[in-house]
Amino acid sequence: MQKLLPDPLEACTETPAIVNGGRVSRLIPRAARRNNSGHNSGMFAAEKGLAQPVAFGVASTHFPFWASGPGLACFTKVWTSDFAGKAKTLPSTSHWNLITGDVNGNNEYQRYTKSSNNLLITGKGTLQLIPRADKSAPNGWTSARIESKYTFTPTLGKITRVQAKLRLGGNAKIHKQGLWPAFWLLGNSYRKGTKWPACGEIDVLENINGQKLAYGGVHCDVSQGGICNEPSGIVDTTNIPDASYHIWRVEFNRKGSTWKSHSITWSLDGKVFNTVTGAEIGSATVWKALCQSPLYIIFNVAVGGFWPGAPNSKTWGGAGSVMEIGYVAHYVSK
Repeated sequence: MQKLLPDPLEACTETPAIVNGGRVSRLIPRAARRNNSGHNSGMFAAEKGLAQPVAFGVASTHFPFWASGPGLACFTKVWTSDFAGKAKTLPSTSHWNLITGDVNGNNEYQRYTKSSNNLLITGKGTLQLIPRADKSAPNGWTSARIESKYTFTPTLGKITRVQAKLRLGGNAKIHKQGLWPAFWLLGNSYRKGTKWPACGEIDVLENINGQKLAYGGVHCDVSQGGICNEPSGIVDTTNIPDASYHIWRVEFNRKGSTWKSHSITWSLDGKVFNTVTGAEIGSATVWKALCQSPLYIIFNVAVGGFWPGAPNSKTWGGAGSVMEIGYVAHYVSK
């Protein structure tokens, strides 16, 4: 039986930046997320996985040691969202907007719901987002998406850290075609009318089609070309070790004397896999959207889309395709 153990103790050292020798550039971003454009329906798949649904959501042996962000010796915990509560209940609406409807500007298939079939507290201190094949849905799939009401602005003169402890379900790659789980941040200006990608986007973790790769990076500036080479973005990858819990983190380092010396750094279990600097971006306006303005947190599992492609007859929803979250927290260095 696997447990969500305490995070390892960390020394009081700054996360080192890395020099990127070979960033990947994905071909299609997750743009225009709230444009309800239509698309063709995909094929239905049997709902299968590593375990079958029980009284609450997905039968899981991944029980947590705790549900809120841990205290860190060199950081002050500013905000955390835990997922304690009764089984088969929803996450706190004081913390989260529970997104419903067809959010498919990327040619996605899912209809987001707040049904316990797709989104639920497990009663074991975790939250599950579960895609499911559903013939009653317009395009054959339902799933879940939550967006934080909380916003944060990276603190000048400090290191701001946002991290989540989560796992992705263990279905084989052949049974994850079209699945697109993600943990990401979006500029709060998007909620006030600023268009994507000028609002700024930071992807902490994206995964498609059951690959053993996670993508982390930024999208910015204009929708075609521009500083972030849209629609590709500035992205790098790391290997996903397994279906266990891991700590996915992004840090905003604003300790340098000028904005060009500031950086955004991505890590998995403390190992850095991408860094973007202000100097690399080169525009004070664009960097402000990414590193000096309010951001909010999003978790979702999309199905289909221009990037992963459509689900097919071998795509499984349910237990083995879950995104399960132990906590998410915001810290600022002391």
